[in-house]
Amino acid sequence: MNEKRSEFEDPPGHGRPPHPWEEVPPEQWNDWRWQLTHRLNTVEELAQVIRLTPEEVAALSAPDHFRVDITPYFASLMDPDNPACPIRRQVIPTLQELLPFQAEMVDSLAEEAQSPVHGLVHRYPDRVLMLVTTQCASYCRYCTRSRIVGDPHAQFSQADYERQLAYIAANPQVRDVLLSGGDPLILSQRVLERLLRRLRDIPHVEIIRIGTRVPVFLPQRITEDLVNMLRQFHPLWINVHFTHPKEITPEVEVALARLADAGIPLGSQTVLLAGINDCPNVMLALVRQLVKNRVRPYYIYQCDLVHGAGHFRTPVAKGIEIIEFLRGHTSGLAVPTFVIDAPGGGGKVPIEPNYLLSMSDSRVVVRNYAGFISAYVQPTDYKPHDQTRCPYCHTRRDEGSQEGLAGLLSGRRLTIAPEGWGVKGSTEGTEKMVEVEGVEGEGVSAGRPVLLGHPLEELHRMSEEVVR
Repeated sequence: MNEKRSEFEDPPGHGRPPHPWEEVPPEQWNDWRWQLTHRLNTVEELAQVIRLTPEEVAALSAPDHFRVDITPYFASLMDPDNPACPIRRQVIPTLQELLPFQAEMVDSLAEEAQSPVHGLVHRYPDRVLMLVTTQCASYCRYCTRSRIVGDPHAQFSQADYERQLAYIAANPQVRDVLLSGGDPLILSQRVLERLLRRLRDIPHVEIIRIGTRVPVFLPQRITEDLVNMLRQFHPLWINVHFTHPKEITPEVEVALARLADAGIPLGSQTVLLAGINDCPNVMLALVRQLVKNRVRPYYIYQCDLVHGAGHFRTPVAKGIEIIEFLRGHTSGLAVPTFVIDAPGGGGKVPIEPNYLLSMSDSRVVVRNYAGFISAYVQPTDYKPHDQTRCPYCHTRRDEGSQEGLAGLLSGRRLTIAPEGWGVKGSTEGTEKMVEVEGVEGEGVSAGRPVLLGHPLEELHRMSEEVVR
């Protein structure tokens, strides 16, 4: 087994394969195909790397556990003697993940309900999520899409891709496409290149993004050949899912440098996980390591209400505490946005400490990270922006029912109210928007789902749906 490492020791950069892979030639160890075909998933295989606890053995032996596959590279980072190792807890199941918890859902983000075609989620006005595979290099125990991820029978087909692409081409408001899954960088390079090329051929698609954990689980996959292919499709952004500073090894740093050197902007998304990164100092170390490697911390997610993740959930207050600890104590560039992905398909809701303490018509009272309180004097001669003379306002695309609060602030809408609001005997329904008379923009007919897109009774039903 690996020698036990200190909690604060930097992750190793192996000059040769570690135990129990000492006899593997380095050229094989550094080959991503070898890593994928030698993933560990059984009690017998994992017992060669770590000292499994009885609970881990029982969870690995349970017939209905979520898929386990761990690349040898990532397995080599686990502490063999510490079941609380932050690397180990991400990928080794425990009995806790088999227990349902209150409020869990099969599809907590209502992605299926917001999919106009199979595998494509259209939640926001100008962007879509395109699911292109259900497979990953390794599988996180807190996976949001565990309902489909890891299931080879739930794979997306070429026919699915064609329907997704046709929908995007037919909706000119879509300017931003996020490829996810599963992990898009697990696709064959030929398939991925074809998808990127087809998206680039759609004139109104301005930005393509890829969400991935491959640089973390399988940094060997970030080859010069792959990077040279990706750089053809700028502007292309990649968000890498990092969870703990121990993941940022020398191998990962090489992979990130290749991507950044190719002009690909890199972001990081981190799920807040109890016992793994629910410590302000751990998060501070992580974000500092990220920006040093040209990765912009983007989001910290509150853990979703998904089956198997109950024991990873923290109070929302923990995320607020972490942001409070980061803001002002490191550069703003390194401070991500803490969000709750609202159950029921509400999308990402930013949750921040309150820095605005009070205001009057002449002053705004604010406080900084250290508790310093100050008053900012507001202008007395400000002339409001004239929308009627602004070419950008004139050419802005009408977002209809997805305009939300922006419609209220612009004056194009007067209210956002549940359908049937003010009608005697009607207290529940679907949210609707009411057009302001004489203000340019389409109204929304009664009965048309808007915003969350679900009747309240449907949201209640989803919130009670538990994996059996």
